[in-house]
Amino acid sequence: MAKQAWLMKSEPDVFSLQDLKSRPRQTEPWDGVRNYQARNFMRDSMKLGDPVLFYHSNTNPPGVAGLAKVSSGPKPDLLAFDKKSKYFDPKSDPDNPRWLLVDVKYVAEFPNYVALNLLKEDPQLEGMLVAKRWQRLSIQPVDWDHLLRVLELGGLDEGLLKS
Repeated sequence: MAKQAWLMKSEPDVFSLQDLKSRPRQTEPWDGVRNYQARNFMRDSMKLGDPVLFYHSNTNPPGVAGLAKVSSGPKPDLLAFDKKSKYFDPKSDPDNPRWLLVDVKYVAEFPNYVALNLLKEDPQLEGMLVAKRWQRLSIQPVDWDHLLRVLELGGLDEGLLKS
């Protein structure tokens, strides 16, 4: 079975790679996902230890800021049950939760931020979902070869994938 990697988007003014790095144990639940396809990736496909490209969206320029990894299996997103949360979902049932999350752990910041325009221009990244027009999904699978290329562009050694 091929190794799987992911790209997870976050707006840096809401939650950045630096925010993840500053958390206790450098780990945080990836909560608030309210897209069924993204939820299904977390529920059905993400595995403990899978590498994650941490992507800063809605910033100038958007791009990959660093590397994280999946550090838990899927579990209920408790914000769906919190009436005070903007992620509250009255149709989500605690006995059969509609919305899930995984924990994500900080691995490293890229010495070289990899801006979206660089991802789009690099011929070795042809077909990478984030570089495609109209691709807005907040969680996306990343081909292993694309992951290795982004690590190279970002200035990180692929040896970090073994940690």
